[in-house]
Amino acid sequence: MLPPHEQGLSVKPAPQPKQIRELRDRLSSVISDAKAYDVPAICFRMGLEPGTSDEAMASKYKYVSRRMAGVSGARVVEIARNFLADEDHFDLSELLAKIDEAEGPTITGLTRKRVIDLYGEFPICTEQELIDFLKALWPISTMLESDQIPGISRTLEEAIFQHTVRNYDWDNKEVLKAVGLPSMSQRQFFRFLAASVHPMAQNDERQAVMVGEINEHLKHDGFALKIVKRISGSPVYEVQAAQLGTPNDDAITASLVAFNPTDIGARWQAAQDRRLTDPSGAITLSRTLLEDVCKWILHEAGDTSDTDKDELPALYRKLAKAMSLAPDDHTESIFKQILGGCSAIVEGLGALRNKLSDAHSPGPKRARPMPRHAELAVGLSGAMAQYLVATWSARQEADKKE
Repeated sequence: MLPPHEQGLSVKPAPQPKQIRELRDRLSSVISDAKAYDVPAICFRMGLEPGTSDEAMASKYKYVSRRMAGVSGARVVEIARNFLADEDHFDLSELLAKIDEAEGPTITGLTRKRVIDLYGEFPICTEQELIDFLKALWPISTMLESDQIPGISRTLEEAIFQHTVRNYDWDNKEVLKAVGLPSMSQRQFFRFLAASVHPMAQNDERQAVMVGEINEHLKHDGFALKIVKRISGSPVYEVQAAQLGTPNDDAITASLVAFNPTDIGARWQAAQDRRLTDPSGAITLSRTLLEDVCKWILHEAGDTSDTDKDELPALYRKLAKAMSLAPDDHTESIFKQILGGCSAIVEGLGALRNKLSDAHSPGPKRARPMPRHAELAVGLSGAMAQYLVATWSARQEADKKE
């Protein structure tokens, strides 16, 4: 009979010997932290050979490690899972997570570094105290500082308080290094990312910017922060495997965030977020996105007219004239046709918004928007916004060279 990998079956990679040794040693240490008279019962409950309390009294660690020494790697992993089912232990769960992650898709060290580098500019949290935020993710009140001063022993909580509250001499990246984020399991890394963009940690505007920029790096390894629920209307994210075969919004996100992250980038992110859960709101935002882009580019182009009262079609006509994007500005029939289509898209988005968005009362007979309507509106507005921003950027570059 052919081996599993030649039959096309998925084969779970065996843990590395080094990982098993670390897990065996750590598990022995964790169990031996219990009172001596409890250690034999814990070992028995984990399926290890029984012994006497007197033996455990002599050396708890030796009592456990002798029994763990003859256990297979797979059995060590099973014992660790059983122990964690009854007890919380951060270090042990980290070792087990790293073993489990060997079988699945992973992010590269380079992606992890690039994401952590973002926190040189991003706040770790703005809506709660840093210490409280970290304590929800790490047992910093019991973890010891890794780079201890000789003769001084302090917890990570004490060290972070000293360097971020009393002295202000640690930046965000140094805090994340202190808690070990660069070398933590992928599970813990993803937990941190989700927590840092949670609505209890960041305001809506900051959240949208952070999600967009973090996803720009995660996408290369097939992951993305995705909305899993909402709290009082604000999205809650988790890192998940990116879905294949769906429309790719990454290029649009990169373009719009680079052009204007706080207004246009945030508006685009909000429109994407609402496509499934709030189609009416997404359709409204798709139109507002194009209005924003038109106004910002007109402003940068030096247009001094009052655009506040202009509807989207009027705004687009002004912008098309300023950037020579009107069909009449071209003689080639194919360009006239394409640019005429662009004008039709803008007109259509305005009409769709009036019919299906939440900008007006739907009344008893008005059609109710579905996610597919929102997907269409958001996709069209995003593509148009990206095109306008890219065209404006190209014009600016050309002017610099002249």
